[in-house]
Amino acid sequence: MSFFAILCALLIEQVRPLALRNPVYAGVLAWTRWTSRNFDAGKPHHGWVAWSLAVFVPTVLALAVHWLLILTLGLPFAVLWSIAILYVTLGFRQFSHHFTSIRDALDEGDEPLARSLLAHWQHVDAINLPRSEIVRHVIEHSVIAAHRHVFGVLAWFSILAAVGLGPAGAVFYRMSEFVARYWVHKSGASTQPSSVWVQQAAERAWGVIDWLPARITALGFAVVGSFEEAIDCWRNDARRFPNENDGVILAATSGAVNVRLGGGTLRVVPATDPLSRAQAGDSFGDARGPDSGSTPGREPEPAHLRSVVGLVWRSVVMWMVLLALLTLARLLG
Repeated sequence: MSFFAILCALLIEQVRPLALRNPVYAGVLAWTRWTSRNFDAGKPHHGWVAWSLAVFVPTVLALAVHWLLILTLGLPFAVLWSIAILYVTLGFRQFSHHFTSIRDALDEGDEPLARSLLAHWQHVDAINLPRSEIVRHVIEHSVIAAHRHVFGVLAWFSILAAVGLGPAGAVFYRMSEFVARYWVHKSGASTQPSSVWVQQAAERAWGVIDWLPARITALGFAVVGSFEEAIDCWRNDARRFPNENDGVILAATSGAVNVRLGGGTLRVVPATDPLSRAQAGDSFGDARGPDSGSTPGREPEPAHLRSVVGLVWRSVVMWMVLLALLTLARLLG
Protein backbone atom coordinates (compact mmCIF):
# COMPACT_ATOMS: atom_id res chain seq x y z
CA MET A 1 0.00 0.00 0.00
CA SER A 2 2.98 2.34 0.43
CA PHE A 3 3.62 2.40 -3.32
CA PHE A 4 -0.04 3.15 -4.01
CA ALA A 5 -0.09 5.96 -1.42
CA ILE A 6 3.07 7.58 -2.84
CA LEU A 7 1.83 7.35 -6.42
CA CYS A 8 -1.56 8.87 -5.57
CA ALA A 9 0.01 11.68 -3.55
CA LEU A 10 2.40 12.59 -6.37
CA LEU A 11 -0.38 12.58 -8.95
CA ILE A 12 -2.75 14.66 -6.81
CA GLU A 13 0.02 17.13 -6.01
CA GLN A 14 0.74 17.60 -9.72
CA VAL A 15 -2.92 18.29 -10.49
CA ARG A 16 -3.72 20.41 -7.44
CA PRO A 17 -0.61 21.63 -5.60
CA LEU A 18 -0.91 22.71 -2.00
CA ALA A 19 -1.03 26.49 -1.63
CA LEU A 20 1.88 28.16 0.14
CA ARG A 21 -0.43 29.59 2.78
CA ASN A 22 -2.69 26.87 4.11
CA PRO A 23 -3.93 25.69 7.53
CA VAL A 24 -1.43 22.82 7.71
CA TYR A 25 1.66 25.00 7.23
CA ALA A 26 0.24 27.65 9.52
CA GLY A 27 -0.39 25.03 12.19
CA VAL A 28 3.14 23.62 11.89
CA LEU A 29 4.61 27.11 12.17
CA ALA A 30 2.45 27.91 15.22
CA TRP A 31 3.38 24.62 16.89
CA THR A 32 7.10 25.12 16.28
CA ARG A 33 6.96 28.66 17.64
CA TRP A 34 4.99 27.49 20.71
CA THR A 35 7.49 24.77 21.61
CA SER A 36 10.47 27.10 21.35
CA ARG A 37 8.69 29.88 23.24
CA ASN A 38 7.71 27.63 26.13
CA PHE A 39 10.62 25.19 26.36
CA ASP A 40 13.64 27.12 25.07
CA ALA A 41 14.90 28.32 28.45
CA GLY A 42 18.52 28.80 27.43
CA LYS A 43 20.11 25.60 28.77
CA PRO A 44 21.56 22.70 26.76
CA HIS A 45 18.95 20.10 27.70
CA HIS A 46 16.12 22.53 26.93
CA GLY A 47 17.16 22.46 23.31
CA TRP A 48 16.56 18.73 23.11
CA VAL A 49 13.28 19.02 25.00
CA ALA A 50 11.99 21.65 22.57
CA TRP A 51 13.18 19.65 19.54
CA SER A 52 11.66 16.39 20.82
CA LEU A 53 8.27 17.98 21.40
CA ALA A 54 8.28 19.87 18.11
CA VAL A 55 9.13 16.75 16.08
CA PHE A 56 7.76 13.75 17.96
CA VAL A 57 4.31 15.05 18.91
CA PRO A 58 3.17 15.48 15.25
CA THR A 59 4.89 12.21 14.35
CA VAL A 60 3.14 10.25 17.09
CA LEU A 61 -0.16 11.94 16.24
CA ALA A 62 0.14 10.82 12.60
CA LEU A 63 0.94 7.28 13.73
CA ALA A 64 -1.94 7.21 16.23
CA VAL A 65 -4.47 8.28 13.61
CA HIS A 66 -3.07 5.64 11.24
CA TRP A 67 -3.57 2.80 13.70
CA LEU A 68 -6.93 4.14 14.87
CA LEU A 69 -8.18 4.05 11.30
CA ILE A 70 -6.88 0.51 10.80
CA LEU A 71 -8.56 -0.75 13.98
CA THR A 72 -11.88 1.02 13.40
CA LEU A 73 -12.52 1.62 9.70
CA GLY A 74 -10.01 -0.67 8.05
CA LEU A 75 -6.87 -0.50 5.91
CA PRO A 76 -8.37 1.49 2.98
CA PHE A 77 -9.02 4.46 5.25
CA ALA A 78 -5.51 4.21 6.68
CA VAL A 79 -4.19 4.36 3.11
CA LEU A 80 -6.25 7.50 2.52
CA TRP A 81 -4.66 8.99 5.63
CA SER A 82 -1.21 8.15 4.29
CA ILE A 83 -2.08 9.81 0.99
CA ALA A 84 -3.22 12.93 2.85
CA ILE A 85 -0.01 13.05 4.90
CA LEU A 86 2.14 12.56 1.80
CA TYR A 87 0.20 15.26 -0.02
CA VAL A 88 1.31 17.89 2.51
CA THR A 89 4.85 16.58 2.98
CA LEU A 90 5.83 15.28 -0.46
CA GLY A 91 5.89 16.97 -3.83
CA PHE A 92 7.66 18.95 -6.50
CA ARG A 93 5.06 21.67 -6.78
CA GLN A 94 5.99 23.01 -3.34
CA PHE A 95 9.09 24.59 -4.91
CA SER A 96 9.13 23.91 -8.66
CA HIS A 97 7.29 27.13 -9.60
CA HIS A 98 10.39 29.08 -8.48
CA PHE A 99 12.61 26.94 -10.68
CA THR A 100 10.28 27.22 -13.67
CA SER A 101 9.97 31.00 -13.41
CA ILE A 102 13.74 31.52 -13.25
CA ARG A 103 14.38 29.08 -16.09
CA ASP A 104 11.81 30.85 -18.28
CA ALA A 105 13.37 34.23 -17.51
CA LEU A 106 16.81 32.93 -18.50
CA ASP A 107 15.44 31.40 -21.71
CA GLU A 108 13.99 34.80 -22.62
CA GLY A 109 17.29 36.51 -21.84
CA ASP A 110 15.83 38.50 -18.95
CA GLU A 111 18.67 38.16 -16.46
CA PRO A 112 17.48 41.01 -14.14
CA LEU A 113 14.18 39.18 -13.69
CA ALA A 114 16.00 35.90 -13.05
CA ARG A 115 18.13 37.59 -10.37
CA SER A 116 15.04 39.11 -8.79
CA LEU A 117 13.21 35.77 -8.73
CA LEU A 118 16.22 34.01 -7.19
CA ALA A 119 16.53 36.73 -4.55
CA HIS A 120 12.82 36.46 -3.73
CA TRP A 121 12.94 32.67 -3.52
CA GLN A 122 15.96 32.33 -1.25
CA HIS A 123 15.99 35.79 0.39
CA VAL A 124 19.51 36.50 -0.84
CA ASP A 125 21.29 39.37 -2.51
CA ALA A 126 21.67 38.28 -6.15
CA ILE A 127 21.93 41.68 -7.82
CA ASN A 128 25.50 41.23 -9.11
CA LEU A 129 25.33 37.57 -10.16
CA PRO A 130 26.45 36.77 -13.72
CA ARG A 131 24.34 34.42 -15.83
CA SER A 132 26.38 31.31 -15.07
CA GLU A 133 26.17 31.93 -11.33
CA ILE A 134 22.40 32.38 -11.51
CA VAL A 135 22.18 28.98 -13.16
CA ARG A 136 24.55 27.44 -10.61
CA HIS A 137 22.59 28.68 -7.62
CA VAL A 138 19.27 27.65 -9.17
CA ILE A 139 20.63 24.13 -9.75
CA GLU A 140 22.00 23.86 -6.22
CA HIS A 141 18.87 25.11 -4.48
CA SER A 142 16.54 23.11 -6.72
CA VAL A 143 18.41 19.84 -6.22
CA ILE A 144 18.42 20.27 -2.44
CA ALA A 145 14.73 21.21 -2.54
CA ALA A 146 13.96 18.09 -4.58
CA HIS A 147 15.81 15.99 -2.03
CA ARG A 148 14.06 17.50 0.99
CA HIS A 149 10.59 17.61 -0.54
CA VAL A 150 10.67 14.33 -2.42
CA PHE A 151 13.51 11.85 -2.03
CA GLY A 152 14.12 12.32 1.69
CA VAL A 153 10.40 12.01 2.41
CA LEU A 154 10.20 8.92 0.21
CA ALA A 155 13.08 7.30 2.07
CA TRP A 156 11.78 7.83 5.59
CA PHE A 157 8.16 7.07 4.66
CA SER A 158 9.10 3.82 2.94
CA ILE A 159 11.40 2.64 5.72
CA LEU A 160 8.96 3.25 8.57
CA ALA A 161 5.90 2.12 6.59
CA ALA A 162 7.66 -1.20 5.98
CA VAL A 163 7.74 -1.84 9.74
CA GLY A 164 4.12 -0.85 10.31
CA LEU A 165 4.53 2.81 11.29
CA GLY A 166 2.41 4.17 8.45
CA PRO A 167 3.05 7.78 7.42
CA ALA A 168 5.05 8.61 10.56
CA GLY A 169 8.32 8.66 8.61
CA ALA A 170 7.14 11.42 6.29
CA VAL A 171 6.07 13.62 9.21
CA PHE A 172 9.23 12.87 11.18
CA TYR A 173 11.51 13.82 8.28
CA ARG A 174 9.72 17.00 7.27
CA MET A 175 9.31 18.24 10.85
CA SER A 176 12.99 17.60 11.55
CA GLU A 177 13.98 19.58 8.47
CA PHE A 178 11.54 22.40 9.19
CA VAL A 179 12.44 23.02 12.82
CA ALA A 180 16.17 23.00 12.03
CA ARG A 181 15.66 25.56 9.27
CA TYR A 182 13.13 27.69 11.15
CA TRP A 183 15.09 27.99 14.38
CA VAL A 184 18.21 29.07 12.49
CA HIS A 185 16.24 31.82 10.78
CA LYS A 186 14.49 32.73 14.03
CA SER A 187 17.86 33.25 15.73
CA GLY A 188 18.01 36.63 14.02
CA ALA A 189 14.56 37.74 15.14
CA SER A 190 14.31 40.94 17.16
CA THR A 191 11.92 39.37 19.68
CA GLN A 192 12.37 35.97 21.31
CA PRO A 193 15.22 34.69 19.09
CA SER A 194 16.10 31.01 19.27
CA SER A 195 18.87 30.12 21.69
CA VAL A 196 22.06 28.52 20.48
CA TRP A 197 21.12 25.32 22.32
CA VAL A 198 17.89 24.90 20.39
CA GLN A 199 19.68 25.54 17.12
CA GLN A 200 22.45 23.07 17.92
CA ALA A 201 20.02 20.35 18.96
CA ALA A 202 17.95 20.77 15.78
CA GLU A 203 20.99 20.90 13.50
CA ARG A 204 22.67 17.87 15.06
CA ALA A 205 19.48 15.83 14.89
CA TRP A 206 18.88 16.90 11.32
CA GLY A 207 22.41 15.89 10.33
CA VAL A 208 21.82 12.37 11.65
CA ILE A 209 18.28 12.04 10.25
CA ASP A 210 19.28 13.20 6.76
CA TRP A 211 22.48 11.12 6.58
CA LEU A 212 20.96 8.05 4.93
CA PRO A 213 18.39 9.83 2.69
CA ALA A 214 21.11 12.14 1.33
CA ARG A 215 23.18 9.18 0.23
CA ILE A 216 20.15 7.42 -1.23
CA THR A 217 19.42 10.53 -3.29
CA ALA A 218 23.05 10.80 -4.40
CA LEU A 219 23.11 7.12 -5.37
CA GLY A 220 19.94 7.56 -7.41
CA PHE A 221 21.43 10.50 -9.28
CA ALA A 222 24.56 8.48 -9.97
CA VAL A 223 22.60 5.51 -11.34
CA VAL A 224 20.44 7.58 -13.71
CA GLY A 225 23.27 9.98 -14.64
CA SER A 226 26.94 9.51 -15.41
CA PHE A 227 27.68 6.88 -12.76
CA GLU A 228 31.47 6.89 -12.65
CA GLU A 229 31.75 10.67 -12.74
CA ALA A 230 29.05 11.08 -10.06
CA ILE A 231 30.71 8.61 -7.70
CA ASP A 232 34.14 10.12 -8.29
CA CYS A 233 32.85 13.63 -7.59
CA TRP A 234 30.98 12.33 -4.52
CA ARG A 235 34.17 10.85 -3.11
CA ASN A 236 36.47 13.76 -3.89
CA ASP A 237 34.38 16.95 -3.83
CA ALA A 238 31.55 16.54 -1.31
CA ARG A 239 33.70 18.23 1.36
CA ARG A 240 33.75 21.44 -0.67
CA PHE A 241 30.24 22.28 0.56
CA PRO A 242 29.48 23.63 4.06
CA ASN A 243 26.92 20.91 4.88
CA GLU A 244 28.14 17.31 4.67
CA ASN A 245 24.84 15.73 3.61
CA ASP A 246 23.98 18.43 1.09
CA GLY A 247 27.55 18.25 -0.19
CA VAL A 248 27.12 14.57 -1.04
CA ILE A 249 24.00 15.34 -3.10
CA LEU A 250 25.48 18.35 -4.87
CA ALA A 251 28.76 16.60 -5.66
CA ALA A 252 26.88 13.63 -7.13
CA THR A 253 24.71 16.00 -9.16
CA SER A 254 27.78 17.79 -10.46
CA GLY A 255 29.31 14.56 -11.70
CA ALA A 256 26.04 13.12 -13.00
CA VAL A 257 25.39 16.04 -15.40
CA ASN A 258 28.96 17.37 -15.74
CA VAL A 259 28.34 20.86 -14.34
CA ARG A 260 30.46 22.99 -12.02
CA LEU A 261 28.83 23.52 -8.64
CA GLY A 262 29.98 25.14 -5.40
CA GLY A 263 32.20 28.14 -4.91
CA GLY A 264 30.96 31.64 -4.12
CA THR A 265 28.34 32.36 -1.51
CA LEU A 266 25.31 34.63 -1.38
CA ARG A 267 24.52 37.13 1.33
CA VAL A 268 21.22 36.34 3.06
CA VAL A 269 18.68 39.15 3.25
CA PRO A 270 16.46 38.89 6.37
CA ALA A 271 12.80 38.16 5.74
CA THR A 272 10.26 40.07 7.79
CA ASP A 273 7.38 37.64 7.34
CA PRO A 274 7.68 34.59 9.66
CA LEU A 275 6.20 32.17 7.13
CA SER A 276 8.40 33.47 4.33
CA ARG A 277 11.40 33.30 6.64
CA ALA A 278 10.58 29.72 7.58
CA GLN A 279 10.06 28.67 3.98
CA ALA A 280 12.97 30.60 2.45
CA GLY A 281 13.78 27.67 2.34
CA ASP A 282 15.69 25.17 1.09
CA SER A 283 18.79 27.03 2.02
CA PHE A 284 21.66 24.70 2.65
CA GLY A 285 24.36 26.99 3.95
CA ASP A 286 25.10 29.48 1.19
CA ALA A 287 25.91 32.10 3.78
CA ARG A 288 27.92 29.82 6.04
CA GLY A 289 31.59 29.04 5.87
CA PRO A 290 34.29 30.19 3.49
CA ASP A 291 34.46 29.59 -0.22
CA SER A 292 36.05 26.17 -0.53
CA GLY A 293 36.24 25.97 -4.31
CA SER A 294 34.12 24.41 -7.00
CA THR A 295 33.64 20.91 -8.32
CA PRO A 296 35.04 20.05 -11.75
CA GLY A 297 32.69 20.27 -14.71
CA ARG A 298 31.40 22.55 -17.42
CA GLU A 299 30.42 26.15 -16.73
CA PRO A 300 26.72 26.23 -15.73
CA GLU A 301 24.43 27.05 -18.66
CA PRO A 302 20.61 27.20 -18.99
CA ALA A 303 20.78 23.85 -20.81
CA HIS A 304 21.99 22.30 -17.56
CA LEU A 305 18.65 23.21 -15.96
CA ARG A 306 16.89 20.86 -18.36
CA SER A 307 19.51 18.21 -17.66
CA VAL A 308 18.87 18.48 -13.92
CA VAL A 309 15.10 18.21 -14.44
CA GLY A 310 15.64 15.03 -16.42
CA LEU A 311 18.00 13.69 -13.78
CA VAL A 312 15.48 14.26 -11.00
CA TRP A 313 12.54 12.74 -12.86
CA ARG A 314 14.54 9.70 -13.96
CA SER A 315 15.51 9.18 -10.35
CA VAL A 316 11.86 9.42 -9.25
CA VAL A 317 10.86 6.84 -11.86
CA MET A 318 13.70 4.55 -10.80
CA TRP A 319 12.73 4.60 -7.13
CA MET A 320 9.03 4.19 -7.92
CA VAL A 321 9.80 1.15 -10.09
CA LEU A 322 11.94 -0.26 -7.29
CA LEU A 323 9.14 0.28 -4.76
CA ALA A 324 6.65 -1.34 -7.14
CA LEU A 325 8.88 -4.39 -7.53
CA LEU A 326 9.38 -4.67 -3.78
CA THR A 327 5.62 -4.36 -3.25
CA LEU A 328 4.93 -7.04 -5.85
CA ALA A 329 7.53 -9.34 -4.34
CA ARG A 330 6.00 -8.87 -0.91
CA LEU A 331 2.51 -9.64 -2.21
CA LEU A 332 3.65 -12.73 -4.09
CA GLY A 333 5.82 -13.90 -1.19
